[in-house]
Amino acid sequence: RNAGDYIFYTDWMWTSFVVFSVSQSTMLAVGAIYYMLFTGVPGTATYYATIMTIYTWVAKGAWFALGYPYDFIVVPVWIPSAMLLDLTYWATRRNKHAAIIIGGTLVGLSFPLFNMVNLLLVRDPLEVAFKYPRPTLPAYMTPIEPQVGKFYNSPVALGSGAGAVLTVPIAALGAKLNTWTYRWMAALNSST
Repeated sequence: RNAGDYIFYTDWMWTSFVVFSVSQSTMLAVGAIYYMLFTGVPGTATYYATIMTIYTWVAKGAWFALGYPYDFIVVPVWIPSAMLLDLTYWATRRNKHAAIIIGGTLVGLSFPLFNMVNLLLVRDPLEVAFKYPRPTLPAYMTPIEPQVGKFYNSPVALGSGAGAVLTVPIAALGAKLNTWTYRWMAALNSST
């Protein structure tokens, strides 16, 4: 039984690392660039990332309350990637397109690297498997066997590569949402 639990926790760790790297770097990009361009102030992206980090502590607490190991869910390291986005915006003298292309790429590339620190610090999956037998999960929650071997066994490279490609269009979406926000604000103000 414990061998299966070990495989479960190891698979969960690597699969979730790649999946969450992509999903959370895009989530960071869309939100951080939205608020940064809305205020026009470099530093807003880091502020946004800090708030999101605090929200994640709450989510981590919820998983822990469900009986999962404390480090089954790790809090993502959003803040350094957001700082790179802020730095790009500041260094290019508030150039929106540079923030999207350069900043978006930097977020996608750096996020998995910063998050690798998390994976180095979590307890060994074998230790976790003995202390916490695998919970019975519904089918839709069962982790998919990871195919990391195809990518030279590097979930960081896979996460960074996919992240760098996807965060740029998602950052552009964040900037576009900004345009729409101003349009909605103008429409609401003109109707009163």
